[in-house]
Amino acid sequence: MSGTSSVKGKIAVVTGASGGIGRAIAERLRDEGMRVIGVDVNSDGLKAVPGIEHVVADLSNDEGRAKVVEAGNGAYALVNAAGLMRVKKITDFTTQDIRDIYAVNVEAPWYLMSHLGRTMPDKGSIVNISSVSARLTATQEAAIYASSKTALLAMTRSWAYALAPRGITVNAILPGIVDTPMQDHVLQKLSEIRGIPLETLTSKRLETVPLGRSSKPEETANFVYFLISDEGKYITGQSLSQDGGIIM
Repeated sequence: MSGTSSVKGKIAVVTGASGGIGRAIAERLRDEGMRVIGVDVNSDGLKAVPGIEHVVADLSNDEGRAKVVEAGNGAYALVNAAGLMRVKKITDFTTQDIRDIYAVNVEAPWYLMSHLGRTMPDKGSIVNISSVSARLTATQEAAIYASSKTALLAMTRSWAYALAPRGITVNAILPGIVDTPMQDHVLQKLSEIRGIPLETLTSKRLETVPLGRSSKPEETANFVYFLISDEGKYITGQSLSQDGGIIM
C-alpha cells in the first residue's frame, strides 16, 4: 500500500466484487486505504473478501440498484465491474436473454452512474469495465454480451460529458483475455458448442494476443487505481483497451 495514496480514506463502490476482476479491484482499492463497498448477488463470494463492506444486491432490478445507491451515497469512486454473460449459438439467443444481460450490463451501470453521480464529490471518478468484445466480436456465441459492452462505451462518453463540469472523470477499460472464472466458463461452453477440445481453444485464443499471454485480474485493478487516483485525473470519456494488443 502506498503511504501517499491520493484516494486514502475515500469511499469506493465496486460492483461484481465477489470474484474475478471485481474482486481484484476491491482488494486493490482496499489496500490503497479506501473504504470499499463491495456489491454482488453472491453473498458467499462477498464474505470471502476481507476488509471491505458487503452489500448483497441483485443489480438486475431497481430494488437492488437502489440498495447500492443508499449504501454508497457520497462515494468518491464507482467501478461498474459486474457483468452477466451467456454463451450460446448466435441463432439460439432469445429476447429474454437480451433483457437479462442488458439489465445487468447496461441498465445497472446507467442507474448507478445517474444516482451515485449526483452525490459524488467534485473530482470523483467512475470506471466502467467493458470488454475487448465491444470492438471485436470474434466469439459470436457471446454476441449479446459483446453488444452490451459496446453500449457501455457510449454511456461512458455521455456521462463523461455530463459530469465533466464537476471535474468527475468517467472512463471505460476494455480487458482482453483475463484469467477469471468467467473466462473458464466461456471456454468450457465454447468447447461444448463447437465440439473442439478445451486445450485447443485455449491455445488458439492466445495466438490472437500479440503479447502472447492472458492477463491477471490484478492488472486491470492497477489500471482502475490509476484512473481514479490524482495521476489519472486529466483522462475522461475514454475507452481504454487493456488486451495485450488484440486491438491496435
